[in-house]
Amino acid sequence: QVQLVESGGELVQAGGSLRLSCAASGRTFSDYVMGWFRQAPGKEREFVALITSSGYNTDYADSVKGRFTISRDNAKNTVYLQMNSLKPEDTANYYCASSKYYTRSQSRFVSWGQGTQVTVSS
Repeated sequence: QVQLVESGGELVQAGGSLRLSCAASGRTFSDYVMGWFRQAPGKEREFVALITSSGYNTDYADSVKGRFTISRDNAKNTVYLQMNSLKPEDTANYYCASSKYYTRSQSRFVSWGQGTQVTVSS
């Protein structure tokens, strides 16, 4: 398992952009599928995006497809989430996580960060 630390969350106006980062420790970072999840107040944590270990393949929730882009830099042990055209409904605590499997299932993601808060104002 790897240790994950998210950063970059802040208050932003609707229509704006933000880039989240997730720094990972450990030499096996490149072996993991990385995912982003989010949890809004009063809601369950939901899938946002994932990226394969190579970075060649990605998957997105319908709610963010076309607006968000997940990427990774294995040399820096970092995964990113570029968020554009932000909406108030994107407001949530965002978490990154790692998995040995290509899946959206949260149960398959073993290591989790502590989260970073994104707030989108109207």
